[in-house]
Amino acid sequence: MEKSCTLLIHFDKGTPAIANEIKEALEGNDVPTKIDAMKKAIMLLLNGETLPQLFITIVRYVLPSEDHTIQKLLLLYLEIIEKTDSKGKVLPEMILICQNLRNNLQHPNEYIRGVTLRFLCRLNETEIIEPLIPSVLQNLEHRHLFIRRNAILAVMSIYKLPQGEQLLVDAPEMIEKVLSSEQDPSAKRNAFLMLFTCAQDRAINYLLTHVDRVSEWGELLQMVVLELIRKVCRTNRGEKGKYIKIIISLLNAPSTAVIYECASTLVSLSSAPTAIRAAANTYCQLLLSQSDNNVKLIVLDQLNELKSSHRDIMVDLIMDVLRALSSPNLDIRRKTLDIVLELITPRNINEVVLMLKKEVVKTQSGELEKNGEYRQMLIQAIHSCAIKFPEVASTVVHLLMDFLGDSNVASAIDVVVFVREIIETNPKLRVSIITRLLDTFYQIRAARVCSCALWIIGEYCLSLSEVESGIATIKQCLGELPFYSVSEEGEATDASKKSPQANSITVSSRRPAILADGTYATQSAASETAFSPPTVVQGSLSSGNLRSLLLTGDFFLGAVAACTLTKLVLRLEEVQPSKVEVNKATTQALLIMVSMLQLGQSHVLPHPIDNDSYDRIVLCMRLLCNTGDEIRKIWLQSCRQSFVKMLSEKQLRETEELKAKAQVSHAQPDDLIDFYHLKSRKGMSQLELEDEVQDDLKRATGEFVKDADDANKLNRILQLTGFSDPVYAEAYVTVHHYDIVLDVTVINRTKETLQNLCLELATMGDLKLVERPQNYTLAPESSKQIKANIKVSSTETGVIFGNIVYETSNVLERTVVVLNDIHIDIMDYISPAVCTDAAFRTMWAEFEWENKVAVNTVIQDEKEFLDHIIKSTNMRCLTAPSALDGECGFLAANLYAKSVFGEDALVNVSIEKQADGKLSGYIRIRSKTQGIALSLGDKITLKQKGGS
Repeated sequence: MEKSCTLLIHFDKGTPAIANEIKEALEGNDVPTKIDAMKKAIMLLLNGETLPQLFITIVRYVLPSEDHTIQKLLLLYLEIIEKTDSKGKVLPEMILICQNLRNNLQHPNEYIRGVTLRFLCRLNETEIIEPLIPSVLQNLEHRHLFIRRNAILAVMSIYKLPQGEQLLVDAPEMIEKVLSSEQDPSAKRNAFLMLFTCAQDRAINYLLTHVDRVSEWGELLQMVVLELIRKVCRTNRGEKGKYIKIIISLLNAPSTAVIYECASTLVSLSSAPTAIRAAANTYCQLLLSQSDNNVKLIVLDQLNELKSSHRDIMVDLIMDVLRALSSPNLDIRRKTLDIVLELITPRNINEVVLMLKKEVVKTQSGELEKNGEYRQMLIQAIHSCAIKFPEVASTVVHLLMDFLGDSNVASAIDVVVFVREIIETNPKLRVSIITRLLDTFYQIRAARVCSCALWIIGEYCLSLSEVESGIATIKQCLGELPFYSVSEEGEATDASKKSPQANSITVSSRRPAILADGTYATQSAASETAFSPPTVVQGSLSSGNLRSLLLTGDFFLGAVAACTLTKLVLRLEEVQPSKVEVNKATTQALLIMVSMLQLGQSHVLPHPIDNDSYDRIVLCMRLLCNTGDEIRKIWLQSCRQSFVKMLSEKQLRETEELKAKAQVSHAQPDDLIDFYHLKSRKGMSQLELEDEVQDDLKRATGEFVKDADDANKLNRILQLTGFSDPVYAEAYVTVHHYDIVLDVTVINRTKETLQNLCLELATMGDLKLVERPQNYTLAPESSKQIKANIKVSSTETGVIFGNIVYETSNVLERTVVVLNDIHIDIMDYISPAVCTDAAFRTMWAEFEWENKVAVNTVIQDEKEFLDHIIKSTNMRCLTAPSALDGECGFLAANLYAKSVFGEDALVNVSIEKQADGKLSGYIRIRSKTQGIALSLGDKITLKQKGGS
């Protein structure tokens, strides 16, 4: 049988105390031993032991003790023992306690009186409490405040008992008197709480008569006042106006806890602009005045909610929110930037960008170890500002270009991608960006940044001087030709003959890299660690960045440089009238390319050139030797056009997402609308009027209406037993974040009464049952709703299984009905999410759990199969629709989702069409935890067949 329990104590079951030992210790005279024995007895009782023989010992030897600790432990003991028999009648021996309690309530020591009053708050037996009531009431007027506080709480809990109103008829009146004369803030709060819970009208009356003094009351009392206001306004919306005034007056209270509660109460009760602005201002003050990071994060969450419902008011406070960037914590900074970026308008964009620029400059001082990461966040924020409002790009682009050579590669990549986008969308800035890029190109140290910068140089150097400086810059960064001398090669071949083992080690250290479409490309570890053999280093330290990267074996960058040179030479033909200059540039470009190929095929580097880069460089050489108009058009125009198309698609996707977010529910056309101009305005303040209008608006736009998803409910009902079983059971499963609630309906199909019917459940996976099952009695053909709570701790497919056990009157043994298993679906925990390609690739490289599922399906169309997988895994496709267009017989796409526990799920689908029309390929799932990878894999295996 489940009992309510009012205290919990940790109990180590290692050495359970024996009842006889406890009894002996209690009968002795040693106080510390007695205390120890009492503690052991309480722990045993809390763990389900009954110890009936101890009661008389305690009455004889412990009751008379004068020690305060023993008296306190005695009260705890009395609190947890059974005071009634099986029929609910109070046990006769409890009369022995009554006398002791009355003595305690009149004890000269204040502590004993106080703790006894506290104990009475937890007693439910009227027969024990009734004789003590006069003593309790006497203590309401005691001189010591500790006793008065607890006496008020005791009166409250007695009054709340089922027969409490007969025991204490005039309790609310007495407490109201106490409240008006009481000076101690804590006792005052208890008295007001008593009125609030037991006689709400009196509490409201007291509040409204002392409305001018509320701001002078203590913090504890103000918190209860706010609780009362919330309760009253929920039940009676018509009287909100006068209470909102009280809340606004409390916003100036000295206690931060009260201010925070005021703000959240205002937001929950009213939509009036004045009230929301006051709340938002309060949150901003707390954000700056509180040093605790947790408080800041909570306040930012509140501001984030305000942003979605009252954006126009939040826009005015954008600079106050931005001041939270002064906190060194990255999570706070990230949240702040997320909020601010959605509040940008043409009016405040310049201020915001100026502030972000200042922050970027601060990160250069290099005092914090997370500066690089913070700088990356700021650069991304400035990037999105400049995309929304192109006119600010000119003010930030040159500052950010200083970070192209940043040691934090991720932020340097962000800068170069930003520059690439701005140079296309802001034609006015093209010349200044190109000039600046050519000046700072030699500082770039990362291969990926270099290749992107080279692409920009190849596409956007248009005038003669720009083309010439572009070619000169690349030549300068590649350094003197050739890239190695013959003698070096000789040494290298000798070395490789002498130590074939050393060579094989470097080869085996290749690891797969992930390309943009999610497929693998083998990339040598050498380029990652900037490792280069000693034979070549001497020439590369003083020379340019392209040379040193090339000598580490990064031939992909070499191919990009070759393409850039080709484009520049082709453009030079158009803008340079002198044929001689063009031929000179062409031969120099060809020489560089030939040198790269020689380097790639020599033994100087541990790895030879890869086939893709080799083919690309050879293509560039062929092109420079004989160019046709068609080819020229592809190289000089089509590349740019496809980039423009990519940008416009990205913008289109973003606007579509914003549109989808903006669609809110609307009310039914026949709902009642109040016309507030026709309302009487007698005695209404401006704030009350505003609040009325906002409520009407909300009603009209359907914000109060939340549709219950009834149709969906029926889909989630699971049958647990068969129709022919004596007990029929079905469960409705609700999954809400960390909790699963099973609402089980049990129906007795027989003509007999089922006794001690119990729903026994067990779980597999990361699921935990919260409470012990109870026993029920079911009348013939009646039903019972049983609720079971289950806690979830990670995203895994869990199984709940169990049985129903019951007894009937004519059969001695218990009957067991085994239930169907309930499978908790991973789909309930994961939802589609968005992340950038770069973030996806970083996570893909970091996550250690991979599950590889071979494609096995009857679907014959690649697109249809991808859509089927997206639908059945509840994920979002990150690959742009344009990249999936066309018929080419194969398809690669990245999918992404996030679980409610904040875990990431990454999926890469790579499929191709075989000659017989069937699809083959693999679906790879990666995640940080094993649970997601396995569960998603099982889900895909189950669902991928498709077809019917």
